[in-house]
Amino acid sequence: MIAPHSSPSSMAPRPVRKAVVPAAGLGTRFLPATKATPKEMLPVVDKPAIQYVVEEAAAAGLHDILMVTGRHKRAIEDHFDNAFELEQALATKGDTVRLDAVRDPARLADIHHIRQGDPLGLGHAVLCARRHVGDQPFAVLLGDDLIDPRETLLSRMLEVRDRYAGSVVALMAVDPAQLHRYGCAAVEPTGEDGVVRVTGLVEKPAPGAAPSSYAVIGRYVLDPAVFDVLERTEPGRGGEIQLTDALQELAAAGSVRGVVFDGLRYDTGDKADYLRTVVRLACDRADLGPEFVAWLKEFVTSLPDDGTGREDGYRAA
Repeated sequence: MIAPHSSPSSMAPRPVRKAVVPAAGLGTRFLPATKATPKEMLPVVDKPAIQYVVEEAAAAGLHDILMVTGRHKRAIEDHFDNAFELEQALATKGDTVRLDAVRDPARLADIHHIRQGDPLGLGHAVLCARRHVGDQPFAVLLGDDLIDPRETLLSRMLEVRDRYAGSVVALMAVDPAQLHRYGCAAVEPTGEDGVVRVTGLVEKPAPGAAPSSYAVIGRYVLDPAVFDVLERTEPGRGGEIQLTDALQELAAAGSVRGVVFDGLRYDTGDKADYLRTVVRLACDRADLGPEFVAWLKEFVTSLPDDGTGREDGYRAA
């Protein structure tokens, strides 16, 4: 059992400087598009999904980022590297707008890469980061959850970690019918608005068995004590080492808190959610939104009653 952390008054917690981005999944829900292209590199408007995640980490002050990748993920490394020939060609043309867009990924942070040799789950992917992270607290950002750049969720989580030490998870109230898709938290109030104490966690609970309506979404700030727990965590649901199982042990020791988030979150975990994300973010863009929204309204009104978008809808659009 992990001993609870000392209170902030007796020992100041160490600041968080590093982030880990697991990106070793096979992306099977997006086949055949992901046969040769990493799921994380699928475009969301005009940037790959993983770039939004890195931008979020950098905006919160986390400029040391470790990507945990797998085979066939070289495109991720290339995206966050310099592309000298392309940059030179754009510079020669005087295309400064596209030149900045190409250079931006490499300038966001100090980005490192490590491979997860075996696809043994999220907990194993986090454990792969142990050597890089060391004995420091660190953030984990999952690429399927995009947080609107106007939100301050990660900064809020870092602030809670600074005050309480331990680990912090992001929680969001979801429809009870959808809780089976998530890790779910049992919580107690702390007396602080938007911050709860996590007393237990269940990975993808059976219908009706969830301990609350709070789902764990893809943002974590973890104490390095999680590594020792993950080392002895047996494979759980799906034959994988579950991060939720390790956090359950830490929660039982009283060292996990949750930040309740009710802001703008975009899910790219399946095809329908991915398409909704692209549409929402495109509508919100100053350079694309007005024209795209006008077209979208016209297109929607032209759809047949069955909503298929076929025949008449395409002709009208």
